[in-house]
Amino acid sequence: MAAATGKPIDVHTWSTPNGWKIPIMMEECGLPYRVVPVNIGRGDQMAPDFLTISPNNKIPAIVDHDGPGGEPISIFESGAILQYLGRKTGCFYPADERARVEVDQWLFWQVAGFGPMLGQAHHFRIYAQEKIPYAIERFSTESHRLYGVLDKRLADRDYIAGDFSIADIATVTWAKFHQKQGIDVGALPNVKRWLDAMLARPGVQRGLGAV
Repeated sequence: MAAATGKPIDVHTWSTPNGWKIPIMMEECGLPYRVVPVNIGRGDQMAPDFLTISPNNKIPAIVDHDGPGGEPISIFESGAILQYLGRKTGCFYPADERARVEVDQWLFWQVAGFGPMLGQAHHFRIYAQEKIPYAIERFSTESHRLYGVLDKRLADRDYIAGDFSIADIATVTWAKFHQKQGIDVGALPNVKRWLDAMLARPGVQRGLGAV
């Protein structure tokens, strides 16, 4: 675990599945950080100052005042931030290339598939003003498939890539809302075991409570 030294890293974020990933990483690594709230409900993500660090106007984003060469660096996209922090600290991102590739492929599985599909299932099931059966069926079916992939993956291991890693951090913030996505983890024993263990981690709990 990295020592909590140096200037706090500014974490521009809000209380969403993607937004919780970085505070959890900070807590698990013991890194000093400061939450800079970006209230997406009132449009803070469109503010010019925020767009300079996150040109896609999405949270989370960070500013590390002690970046490479001792110079500040800003980073957007949750997966890129997790990889950067893993390299910076050595936390939960292995140095061995074979092990790192294992983490990377499951991190990309989350950011490219698991998160987006679950987000759409959640939206069309809960928030869409017009109920569109095709959309609900499309994204619910894909969400069930992805949870099945995760359950199979966890059948013979405690964590997604073997040891606890940034792939678990990226995934747990979405799996936490399985009910709103129309998923019963009781029917997915390996996912349920993993999710219960993840949500019991003090660092995860602190990170979820930080925003």
